[in-house]
Amino acid sequence: MNGYDLSRTWFDFCFDNPEKINPNHTAIYFFAIEHCNRLGWKKKFGFPSQMTMDALGIKKHQTYIKYFNDLVDWKFFQLIQKSKNQYSANIISIMSAMPKNGEALDKAIIKHAAKQTESNGQSNSTIVKPVNKETNKPITLPEFIDSKLWDDFILVRKKLKAENTDRAINTLINKLSEMEKKENGCANKSIEESVMNSWKGVFPPKNQWQCDGQRKMSNSPVSDIKAGAKF
Repeated sequence: MNGYDLSRTWFDFCFDNPEKINPNHTAIYFFAIEHCNRLGWKKKFGFPSQMTMDALGIKKHQTYIKYFNDLVDWKFFQLIQKSKNQYSANIISIMSAMPKNGEALDKAIIKHAAKQTESNGQSNSTIVKPVNKETNKPITLPEFIDSKLWDDFILVRKKLKAENTDRAINTLINKLSEMEKKENGCANKSIEESVMNSWKGVFPPKNQWQCDGQRKMSNSPVSDIKAGAKF
């Protein structure tokens, strides 16, 4: 189990069900992932209501429990034991939200692969090239950028109503290229952070991540984010 797989599954669900989603759903779910991570990825763990409400700035228990129950109904949380009140902990598991046998693959990628097969008459091997879905123009991604990570990032930007114009895409790729020049692997770490935190821009990992994949203990680069910034 890892945070990226859980994040990917969540945003696939958001993309398919935009009418159901509220930012509080995302906040509660990702706080559960963070809490599970701190506990060493336990299969079942206590998830205190009041602690979560304090961390996320949710004032009313009835508001919190509404979004919590939605996550249970949608099977992102498995409720092992229900809390007696808001001051005790629900016992939950997030294992049920893990993708099974690759089922969380982006549907747009699958459709594009099928279309590519039909157009060239091939049935066994296809080459899926990234396409800007707003302009229908092919995107030339540098080899160091993980195409699946990139697709997830574009989905997040679309969810946040960011414009994926050719100019915006080129600006993002140029920023990632500059990061990669400084340290191998930084570009993908930057994209992963943006997907995990629902950011529409890309930012240098700085001290939060070592680009060889080892985690450092430091603050996140939230201070680098400017509200409403467009790329």
